[in-house]
Amino acid sequence: MITVWVALAGSGGAVTRFVLDGAIRARLASTFPWATVAINVTGSLLLGVLVGAVMFHDASASLVTIAGVGFCGGYTTFSTASSETVRLIQQQRYAATLANALGTLGTTVAAGAAGLALAAL
Repeated sequence: MITVWVALAGSGGAVTRFVLDGAIRARLASTFPWATVAINVTGSLLLGVLVGAVMFHDASASLVTIAGVGFCGGYTTFSTASSETVRLIQQQRYAATLANALGTLGTTVAAGAAGLALAAL
């Protein structure tokens, strides 16, 4: 049964990503992939909070499995971030490439840590 819940949560995460990506792109006309960065950072923050809830507040491990693996897995998108980084390289936008690759890595790790810290309160 947990597999069904993970699949449903993953579907919800993917739909949420699709809608949010479209909304950000409609409001922010840019060739830099801000929508993907925002989605990956907020997904990492949420995952940090979920893991922290289990670690610090005895929340059910199923919470991380369903919401973390399911929703956050469907919501965040490493493959899109990777392809957008390659696209920036192909466009010879090397500063933007570094900003996207290293910035995304740094901000998502920081967001995950912030989520853990928030959950620890």
